Amino acid sequence: MTQDVIFQTLGTLSGKSIGVVTLNIEKALNALNLDMVQAMTKQLQAWKDDNNIAFVVLDGAGDKAFCAGGDVRAIYHASIANPNTMTAEACDFFSQEYQLDYLLHQYEKPVLVWGDGIVMGGGLGLMAGGSHRVLTERSRIAMPEITIGLYPDVGGSYFLNRMPGKIGLFLGLTAYNMNAADALFVNVGNHFMASDDKEPLFDAIAEVSWSDDAALNHQQLSLLLNKMQTSSNAEIGQSPLSDFQPQIDQLMTGEIEEVHHQITSLETELDWLKRAQKTALAGSPLSWFLIFAQANLGTTKTLAESFKWELGVSVNCCSHGDFCEGVRALLIDKDRQPQWNFSHASDVTAQAVTQLLTSPWDADMHPLKDI
Repeated sequence: MTQDVIFQTLGTLSGKSIGVVTLNIEKALNALNLDMVQAMTKQLQAWKDDNNIAFVVLDGAGDKAFCAGGDVRAIYHASIANPNTMTAEACDFFSQEYQLDYLLHQYEKPVLVWGDGIVMGGGLGLMAGGSHRVLTERSRIAMPEITIGLYPDVGGSYFLNRMPGKIGLFLGLTAYNMNAADALFVNVGNHFMASDDKEPLFDAIAEVSWSDDAALNHQQLSLLLNKMQTSSNAEIGQSPLSDFQPQIDQLMTGEIEEVHHQITSLETELDWLKRAQKTALAGSPLSWFLIFAQANLGTTKTLAESFKWELGVSVNCCSHGDFCEGVRALLIDKDRQPQWNFSHASDVTAQAVTQLLTSPWDADMHPLKDI
């Protein structure tokens, strides 16, 4: 049986090693399951305390995806079997996934993420935690949770709200697929290379003089990536998010009813914006309200507070929200005809939204109280 995640160490001429994590379910676009999350957390903790490891690389098997999100089928089946109940499956998966993401964000050693191909949902949660986030001409990055009755979690409450203007709200409502230029513009990535630069990069890594000094290793890795980026022949292309930010900001300005009306009545010749419009209007009306509530958090919450807020909302989506129906329509029956709890945003009740936004735990009982 193939391992769902593979751990290797690469030797370098300096005597230091590089820890390499490869997500290894190519047929499922390297989607994360709980076993993978647990294995990665354990290995990253061990490497964190190992003086021989200079830094860590996160990569995905195959050439289609780094990671297309979380494998949510187990949560779906548990939630269907126990309606209106917070299940252990939902609580365990989301709390351990968020702890892994938080560990990456707090990691002292450099974390290089090779963000080639599809990077969505939980994959973006991993990537956002990296210090050195490499994009390629094949990168396609999105937060498509509105299509399954969720909202952009895995730290989205923190990083979406720190993007330029109203871009974060736009990404959450529309599941827009960012290219590398877009992702650099909103700081999801901070380096760019050709997809076939990966092997030369690993060869070059082996020749750098890595040390025990994490800060120095950060500098060395940045220098190497900048040097390789300069010599790479990949074309970065245009960023629609950057080019059309004023229009996006205008489209996303106002309360939820106003924005819904603006998206509904939008007339455009831009294919990417037509797709974004279609996805937003087909998405869960409950998710609309969650995404607005998330955007209204602004930049007041710390990263840890953001994850705590998200965990309550995520488990509530599984027991009371549109999550099960969204997963059924997209991943289980694949009929793409979700019957949402509310057929239109104007039908959504304040009570339903409050139920989803109310944490199931007191602060001292919260599963993430120690982060």
